[in-house]
Amino acid sequence: MVSAMKLVLFFFLAIALYGQQSAAPAPIGLPANQQGGKIKTIPAPGITVPDADQKALRASLTRLNARLESMKGNPHLPDIQIFTKAVAYALDGNEFFAVEEVFKAKELLRIANERADQLSHGDTPWLNPNSTHSPGLVVRGYVSKIDGSVQPYGLVLPLSYSPDRAHNWRVDAWFHGRTETLSEINFLWDRMRNAGEFQPRDTIVLHLYGRYCNASAFAGEVDLFEALADVKKSFQVDENRIFDRGFSMGGASAWHIGAHYGTYFAAVAPGAGFAETMEYSGQAQKGVKLTWFEDKLMHLTTATDYAANFFNVPVIAYNGDQDPQAQAADIMARNMTPEGLTLSRVIGEKIGHAYTPAAKVQLDSMMEAIAQKGRDQWPREVRFTTWTLKYNRMRWVVVDGLEKHWDRARVNALVQNDHTVQATTSNVSAVSFEMGPGAGLLNRASKVSVLIDGQTVAGPGPLSDGSWNAHLRKTGTKWALADDDSNLLRKRHDLQGPIDDAFMDSFLMVNPTGAPMNEMVGKWTKSEEAHAIHLWRTQMRGDAPVKDDAAVTDADIAASNLILWGDPKSNKVLARILDKLPVQWSADAISLGARKFGSATNALVMIYPNPLNPKKYVVLNSGNTFREYAQSTNSFQVAYLPDYAVVDLTTPPDARWPGKIAAAGFFGEAWQLEANDGR
Repeated sequence: MVSAMKLVLFFFLAIALYGQQSAAPAPIGLPANQQGGKIKTIPAPGITVPDADQKALRASLTRLNARLESMKGNPHLPDIQIFTKAVAYALDGNEFFAVEEVFKAKELLRIANERADQLSHGDTPWLNPNSTHSPGLVVRGYVSKIDGSVQPYGLVLPLSYSPDRAHNWRVDAWFHGRTETLSEINFLWDRMRNAGEFQPRDTIVLHLYGRYCNASAFAGEVDLFEALADVKKSFQVDENRIFDRGFSMGGASAWHIGAHYGTYFAAVAPGAGFAETMEYSGQAQKGVKLTWFEDKLMHLTTATDYAANFFNVPVIAYNGDQDPQAQAADIMARNMTPEGLTLSRVIGEKIGHAYTPAAKVQLDSMMEAIAQKGRDQWPREVRFTTWTLKYNRMRWVVVDGLEKHWDRARVNALVQNDHTVQATTSNVSAVSFEMGPGAGLLNRASKVSVLIDGQTVAGPGPLSDGSWNAHLRKTGTKWALADDDSNLLRKRHDLQGPIDDAFMDSFLMVNPTGAPMNEMVGKWTKSEEAHAIHLWRTQMRGDAPVKDDAAVTDADIAASNLILWGDPKSNKVLARILDKLPVQWSADAISLGARKFGSATNALVMIYPNPLNPKKYVVLNSGNTFREYAQSTNSFQVAYLPDYAVVDLTTPPDARWPGKIAAAGFFGEAWQLEANDGR
């Protein structure tokens, strides 16, 4: 693979070349700490580490990494690599923020060597710490499907835990608050010494790293499910007693995860945090207006837009009575009320941004009561809302198609009796009702009718194991059982855009090796690739996989979303697929239907199903679309660009935009270019 470090070095050269000028459009005013070109970036530069300590740490890393080569393929190797990665990232990224962190790094490498000794003899004692007298604290790691990086997580095992005890464990997923110096070193150190805010009885607490200061969005939300899957390899987890919890930035994470993925949880318990962007950041109060496409994209991450989903999962919010972040619960309550829902709240008395002891006792009691009942996996009634097929499931209701993305869609479904399912929908073109063997809601001896939007559709009967599935699609206004349409090009779950969605699964950045069609575009794509790799490293805590275009294999195409940098002349893979894209790009012009933009000074960014493998994406010339601008507050870490955009390069990139956005838009539900889009 191409050296990512070379591209990162080019990024710094690009910053010097382009400067930090403000590019249009700029609808959200820069925060005060970003005015005048002063951009707050995190992590901030660390302290100077003495040469002797740096040499000692690097020498220890070299020796340890050589030892680990012989352990490749061992499933427990990531439990050691979390330490080596932590120290390597701190050294390479200048991420030692205090003198004592040098000692921490040395101690982590000592523990890594100890684990390597144990693993070389087939032992893994760290998996089952002694929890007889205190909660067992464990740090572990997994290899992410997204970028192949090793990601850490912490576990708190209860006093009742024993490796010999057969038990389905409750798991509380805990999201941490914003700590701008939370390097992997500091996360691991804390997780080996701090049992955390809550240690419920008979409960494994999973502490997520969440890709650093990410508020568990995008790759950070995938981190939850990958870490949870790794936990399930070692512990018997009760699927109906998994809780979603966190405080401050972690409260925002809990709101986001609960509103979008509530189907998987017994309850959601956010503490403080934020639930949307505009009011929390003060932009709504200032009358700030978004571009039309940003306004739509806010529906991707804004938890308040999904408030109706808390009909299906209990939510208990907490804040101190003097905490400004009470705003999150206030606005969520305001959005739940029109849905006929009342937000359950616990409020700490005479306190700001913290829990009171009394509130913790009350929350523990409320969570325990819910845990005793567990998640109702197969309720008779489901109410679900979404704005995108990315978030398309609630209990036994699955939305398979929308009439129009970024408009609200709803499905209200009810098992009316043991042979009739009744549903009403809006902005939905396809829906599935999927009940597993344990549902027990329908009569196995009966045919099942689906009464949907006033129409009766004869459905299949339950299978012998009690499961029942019905897949329906609407043509015009008429609903019918659906045929398999998996080979048709249409927006579907995990293949619906926008650009940022490509970075929530395995991706590969494809480096161009040919000469560009135009010099300005060539320089821009090279700097933007380096910039994307740099931000992935600092914000998403991984090394972006990179290959030259000529080295991309059929296996790469089958396994990963391809991020193609360059133009149709410079990038061989882009040249292969250009005639299968709904846009044109020649040496003279970029054409979006009848609209044309000169190729000498404009570049194309977009996401589209890969014509070489339509089950994966291809992305042109973009990493995650949130840039340095989003680092001052996690509420700004949202999607900034839709499915495609033309970038005018006569305005240089800045901390918010890759250049002036000359045109942007969303493809239609069949991934077609729509004449009335791209305003």
